[in-house]
Amino acid sequence: MPVLDRQPVAEPAGAAALAPGAAVGNARRATSGPPRSVPETAPTPLQRHYLELSAVALVAGFIAITALETGSALGAPLVKLCIVVGVPILLVTTSDATLRIWRSAWAWMPVNRGRGLFRLAWVLAGLIGLVVFAVSGVLVVTA
Repeated sequence: MPVLDRQPVAEPAGAAALAPGAAVGNARRATSGPPRSVPETAPTPLQRHYLELSAVALVAGFIAITALETGSALGAPLVKLCIVVGVPILLVTTSDATLRIWRSAWAWMPVNRGRGLFRLAWVLAGLIGLVVFAVSGVLVVTA
């Protein structure tokens, strides 16, 4: 799989013409509207492995749900094995994604407060998801 390295965030030549509070690296002028993105300057810890880990968790979840739909009990060894494999990966990848959203929220705050607050709401959703995944994983494994 090809690796895409980050490019440095460069200050545009007409930095003085940027809208007040606009992010460095966004070359939109004050008359063209609000910026569409804020550059990401640092990768999250698992960013290079995020897709591979998510695929493993997806397959484990698929197998567990299929087993439950075909009549297996919640305490069946196959379901427990899938939970033991999938939930830790799901917790790690969701934590990594929540960290990325957190960084994005604070990068947006000086540019567009509304977009920053919207991303903070998604951080809260990610944290709630982490608690739900952890509790449900423990309940299934102990069943």
